[in-house]
Amino acid sequence: MMADGPLLQLRGVRKLFPGVIALDGVDFALRRGEIHALMGENGAGKSTLIKVVTGVHRRDGGEMLLEGTPIDPRSPLEAQRLGISTVYQEVNLIPTLSVAENIFLGRQPRRWRRIDWRRVHDRSRQALARLHLEIDVTRPLSSYSIAIQQMVAIARALDVRARLLILDEPTSSLDPGEVARLFAVLRRLRDDAMGVVFVSHFLQQVYAISDRITVLRNGALVGEYKTAELSREQLVAKMMGRELAEFESQAHDSQGPEKKARRAFLSVRNFGRAGGLQPLDLVIDEGEVVGLAGLLGSGRTQTARLLFGIDKADSGEMTIDGNPIRLSSPREAIRRGLAFCPEDRKTAGIVADLSVRENIVLALAARNSVFRSLSRKRQNEIADRFIAHLGIVTPDTEQPIRNLSGGNQQKAILARWLAANPRLLILDEPTRGIDVGAKAQIQRLTLLLVKEGMSILFISSELEEVVRVSDRVAVLRDRAKVAELSGAQISEQSIMRAIAQAGPAAAAKETT
Repeated sequence: MMADGPLLQLRGVRKLFPGVIALDGVDFALRRGEIHALMGENGAGKSTLIKVVTGVHRRDGGEMLLEGTPIDPRSPLEAQRLGISTVYQEVNLIPTLSVAENIFLGRQPRRWRRIDWRRVHDRSRQALARLHLEIDVTRPLSSYSIAIQQMVAIARALDVRARLLILDEPTSSLDPGEVARLFAVLRRLRDDAMGVVFVSHFLQQVYAISDRITVLRNGALVGEYKTAELSREQLVAKMMGRELAEFESQAHDSQGPEKKARRAFLSVRNFGRAGGLQPLDLVIDEGEVVGLAGLLGSGRTQTARLLFGIDKADSGEMTIDGNPIRLSSPREAIRRGLAFCPEDRKTAGIVADLSVRENIVLALAARNSVFRSLSRKRQNEIADRFIAHLGIVTPDTEQPIRNLSGGNQQKAILARWLAANPRLLILDEPTRGIDVGAKAQIQRLTLLLVKEGMSILFISSELEEVVRVSDRVAVLRDRAKVAELSGAQISEQSIMRAIAQAGPAAAAKETT
């Protein structure tokens, strides 16, 4: 189906932000009649590349050609006029308006200076018919499922005479049936000679729908590959920056075969959330580090949020000390002895305008509801103790925490939870974005806390860290648990193989 010559071609595209090279001479080629997957871990440059192509950002170097003609879109509207349309993960439409109003929002056909509603409705039905979708276009968009809303967003994109469609994580909120329906639409668009850029973290879906794959890492091009000629193991290795053979085959250095029998602190069975995490089983014993490994989008953070009561599970059960528990909120989780250091410390961890002292005593106040009764002297004692214990570099306890380095902010968040004396500490990417010294200190602290009897759920995209600190490792892929490793089974190589392994269901799906 693919004609000669690229529909879209990028040559040596660069994009700079203060102190950061977001795109470093990237080449990219999308052909007509092709579904092209854009892959890479967090910070690889995928979002920046899309924003350059769609006019959100102006490139700082290189060139872009559409059907051989140089282009330089200065806004998303200008990109749309060129035939480049984007559908984002979050449906960017107005739910209170009708389906037809959303499809033609801002460009309604007019007759005698008035909106021609008959044409709006007729053309909306025609746009949806191209996707084999028949619905009442006069109904509010909110009355339809997320899957239908995604189809409406695609119909809007196609109605602006798009030649190139970019889909950014379009399946994140869809169930398997809805994904199959979307893929059927994409295949029809491909057969109509449209070029489709497909951005997703779901490996099975990438292999089920794409013709080619381009991999980015740290803002640079790793390579372009035919999907059928690139194994999952090769793809995972290229995304992570090391070939599979380079990973140590040496088994995890466990603490010896004769470990003391441990008692389960927290366990979940068939625990999940529709659209967020497929039901899984997981047990965390007292005084144990359980690692969660998987690529970005595999369900690591979703697991942590469910365990901490931020999101509500809609299947399965949780027990603490053998007693059934249903967490109603993070506050309830804190009272049950759970603590959570989130991945994004800037927006979900620190309270930037509060002092170091106030940030450290925050969880203790939430657990005991004693912030007002906790004396200033006691607050200072707690803050001083943990600043000294963790080596937090700050002029004093009253320094606004936003002024601290990333590593010291991370230590302050750890201090907050340690002050509350939790039984289970959930660490989501605790060493991301901090220097080597701070990383080593946090890893040592993790092992020290476990020796003192604390349980830890350790989430990291760096497999070396997971292997170094974990007693057991649960491996996630496509928001499902696919393996659990323990003792001598734990190695970077075995984790990568588990991530890359295609199950029977996936293999069957790809042959259809």
